[in-house]
Amino acid sequence: MSSTVASANIAITKTPPRADVPNDLDAFWLPFTPNRAFKKRPRLISRAKDMHYYAPDGRALIDAAAGLWCVNAGHNRAPIVEAIRRQATELDFAPNFQFAHPQAFALASRIAALAPADLDHVFFCNSGSEAADTALKIALAYHNVRGEGSRQRLIGRERGYHGVGFGGIAVGGMVNNRKFFGSMIAGADHLRATYDREHQAFTKG
Repeated sequence: MSSTVASANIAITKTPPRADVPNDLDAFWLPFTPNRAFKKRPRLISRAKDMHYYAPDGRALIDAAAGLWCVNAGHNRAPIVEAIRRQATELDFAPNFQFAHPQAFALASRIAALAPADLDHVFFCNSGSEAADTALKIALAYHNVRGEGSRQRLIGRERGYHGVGFGGIAVGGMVNNRKFFGSMIAGADHLRATYDREHQAFTKG
């Protein structure tokens, strides 16, 4: 018998321990992955450097997606490694609830200076999914405090991807991502994708 528990940033499905099995692949549940097929023929990455991942057998694999679009400067770059090491020796985590670190304010100011003039506040998130859900909440709250609480329609694109939070799934246009989760968020609708597969062209309007 198994049960599922959630704690902070980790969801844990409890199953009987298998400590006697070396290199057991069963406990880790991979997202967006056919897990049974993966675990029959696992594709493992043991290290990375610059634009390559490396498999345990030493094969170099080009990381054409930059991780999940977040390692654009390359892997294992010495200046970045040193910056991470230096910060970890000073402070590895600071909560943003009633506290903050001076460098968070410095980074926010730098980002605001790069953004268009009317985008002058920064809200840091842990992932794209969290950022998408936060943006949806900000939009709904903004109209609510202006006395226009009835403005609750959320419009996404068919085939669009906005993360795996409930808001991002509801506004996202990937039907399989939401088909098991019921009504999701009321008021979400979708426009056609800009790419017209039938005519191999981009649509206008």
